[in-house]
Amino acid sequence: MSSTAEQMRAWSGPALLTFGFRPFFLGAAVWAVLIMALWVPMLSGAMTLPTAFDPVSWHAHEFLFGYLSAVVAGFLLTAVPNWTGRLPIVGWPLAGLFALWVVGRVAVGLSTLLPPLVVVVLDLVMPVALGLVIAREIVVGKNWKNLIVLALLAVFAFANALFHWEAANGFYAARGYGLRLGVGTGVMMIAVIGGRVVPSFTRNWLAKRGEGRLPTPPMQKFDKVALLILLIALLLWVLWPDRWGVGAALLLAGIAHAVRLARWAGHRTGSEPLVAVLHVAFAFVPLGAIAIGADALWPGIFGAAAAQHFWMAGAIGLMTLAVMTRATLGHTGQPLTAGIGTIGIYVAVIVAVLARLGAGFFPSEADWLHLLAGFGWFVGFGSFVLIYGPMLLRLPADKRPGG
Repeated sequence: MSSTAEQMRAWSGPALLTFGFRPFFLGAAVWAVLIMALWVPMLSGAMTLPTAFDPVSWHAHEFLFGYLSAVVAGFLLTAVPNWTGRLPIVGWPLAGLFALWVVGRVAVGLSTLLPPLVVVVLDLVMPVALGLVIAREIVVGKNWKNLIVLALLAVFAFANALFHWEAANGFYAARGYGLRLGVGTGVMMIAVIGGRVVPSFTRNWLAKRGEGRLPTPPMQKFDKVALLILLIALLLWVLWPDRWGVGAALLLAGIAHAVRLARWAGHRTGSEPLVAVLHVAFAFVPLGAIAIGADALWPGIFGAAAAQHFWMAGAIGLMTLAVMTRATLGHTGQPLTAGIGTIGIYVAVIVAVLARLGAGFFPSEADWLHLLAGFGWFVGFGSFVLIYGPMLLRLPADKRPGG
């Protein structure tokens, strides 16, 4: 096939298997809804799952290594062909990758019924297979500058394995090295990849409108210094989360990335929520670094779990939704603008993030704030499934067989 469009038209199977973002974005959103639908009754003790993880560790694992791994897979399987100039993976090979992800979710949820080693293998086989696919595409396409993305994917898979090891050895994995390494890797992915796309998309949108100063181009010297500071701070946080020196490093990283974000002209994107949400989501990176750093320096000011949700629910949750909505619109031939439904998705998740943070700040109000956070999350991702699901399940007319 000479083009992606011709490859899509030649595929006679389900439209869901014509591009990596389709099954993985839809699967990720459905799983995000199911995680929350299961988590709320688990939190109250009304139900249990046959998983070897304690409830909090299961919740943390499935959001980070379950949900996020699907979004990363969908993003990379869609973006790497653009980076390398090679054709995307479609059809049954794509179905196989997605099936491996589903198997991982089932294995973790039923892990009391399986040997621990089998659970680890079943959970890690998809990210390992994805890494091999991405490595092949980067090497064959000689796209060496994106090896950093492959390295981050490898660290993320290692963090998942470490999480399993900690849980199997009786440690509280929700507060362990594996979770912090996974969260840190997710934050670094946003800082690196988001640091490219946020100013680029903003520049393109402002240039079309002919409005004033354009954002500073991505990956200037200051950006690279800020990324290095963040990398060092995250590594220290993974190893020694409560040390005052780590807190100081995180504060410095947070300030550096707040300055970095301010250079991208986000304050002039309010009339297009599809662009503005990228800036709001990225803002949770420096906010999280500052909150976690402050809590390390002055214990109890935020609470470790609440501060960490700046990154997990805020940066990762909102940025992945921002990417999924934008990529789905762009690759299904829709106008790149946020309708009322899409705005509602963003608002619901922002409410969920703020409610979860509020539960940490006001423990006496935690019960209803947790419920509000769960409801906002459920509405946000459920709305994505309802609004974007049909787009993901069908091809544009010009890319259908015979079109």
